[in-house]
Amino acid sequence: MKTAVEELLTRYPQRLWRAQAQQPRGPLQDPGHEDVRDLLGGWPRGAITEIHSQVEGIGELRLLLPTIAALSQQEKRWVLWCLPPYVPYAPALAAAGVRLDRMLVLHPRQRQDQLWALESALRSGTCSAVLAWPPALEEGTQRRLQLAAEAGNCMGFFFFRDRQSARSTAALRLRLQPAGEQVCMQVEKRRGASLPAAANLELPLAI
Repeated sequence: MKTAVEELLTRYPQRLWRAQAQQPRGPLQDPGHEDVRDLLGGWPRGAITEIHSQVEGIGELRLLLPTIAALSQQEKRWVLWCLPPYVPYAPALAAAGVRLDRMLVLHPRQRQDQLWALESALRSGTCSAVLAWPPALEEGTQRRLQLAAEAGNCMGFFFFRDRQSARSTAALRLRLQPAGEQVCMQVEKRRGASLPAAANLELPLAI
């Protein structure tokens, strides 16, 4: 015997809306880590991803190395490093498969120049990814940079030592915290998709 709900679905299949978990909008880039892929699907392309941490050098770059390597090998576009706190270590990048001839490092001194460089790089279409350590960003600036990433089909990875506003317009926001000999990656925001019940992931420090 059919239940009342099954009867309704049979009689009015076109008039009933079935709720489903939303999927992230837009294409995703393979992160190169199986656990991250299972949790997120991938990094959003044409969008900003924020990575927050109170501890510098916790593993944020190791998390992105497979992506940087893949982009440098597969796309004839630049990977821009804007305002990195330290000079990227070329031998380690090369050992991870990164093509060094696709890398650019930029250190604008003035805030206005920093924001102009970020927006220009994201929008230009000549960068596959922009890794940036920007100053605190107002909501309007965040939105402008997000639109620039969409226009240029560029992935922006922004690293912050302090928590951004809860009104951040980033497509994805992560927080990294030390957890013994591992790193806990907490998903704080994921645009276009409901967060899973377990939105945390513990990763080895050696990723």
